[in-house]
Amino acid sequence: MRVFLIGLQFLTRIAIVKQNHWTAEDFGKSVRFFPFIGVILGCIYAFLGYVMFFLFPQLHFFIPEHLRAALLLVIPMLFTGGLHCDGFIDTMDGIFSGRSRERMLEIMKDSRVGANGVTAFIIFVLLEWSILIDLSRTYIIYALFVMPIIARCMMVMGITLFPYARPEGIGKAFADYADKKTLFIAVVTTLVFIAPCGVLALVSLFVTTIFVFCFARYVTRLLGGLTGDVYGALTELSELMVLIVFLVGNQFIR
Repeated sequence: MRVFLIGLQFLTRIAIVKQNHWTAEDFGKSVRFFPFIGVILGCIYAFLGYVMFFLFPQLHFFIPEHLRAALLLVIPMLFTGGLHCDGFIDTMDGIFSGRSRERMLEIMKDSRVGANGVTAFIIFVLLEWSILIDLSRTYIIYALFVMPIIARCMMVMGITLFPYARPEGIGKAFADYADKKTLFIAVVTTLVFIAPCGVLALVSLFVTTIFVFCFARYVTRLLGGLTGDVYGALTELSELMVLIVFLVGNQFIR
């Protein structure tokens, strides 16, 4: 339970019992719980979506559709503290800089934000916002639930299947103590919770897995491995891929 709470506190702003002391091994062992942390986030996102679209439908007259989409976009950032957004921006700054491997890693570690990161994040936010507007009320609830679960499973895949690019760092603790058994537990947990959500949820897992594997291989060729920032980027990109699959499914099924 302790390592689960450590993972929950690190990946989100939720601190049930505040953990002030932890070791690298604690971080590594918490990786197996990442998809379950995604379940907690998914329940929150889906509940808030249900409140907006079903529980109080009269909100439609006070909160326009585009504003509700913006709120649903901001909610994950609030509950994760923008942790994965920061990783996404830093990753885009590094891999699109066109510099040497060593310089890319330096850029990603720099606390300053560059033009590549800002541009990529603006495009990313516009895509998510547009999809959230176009998704039907029914599909959006399912998408909000499975999105963080699949994304955290993809983070586990990145941690366990690809080398770590730096000699040290918080992300290295994940990579050092998480193994193939951790990935198996994460995949099973993910399937247990998303399978009841229907075919689109399973298709989302399949499509996102292929995308993340290809993206992680591409980054590994550039950097010699992944970093904590890349783990965050994988999470954000995975959530976008889930939304895209649900949008495509929404267009074909309705």
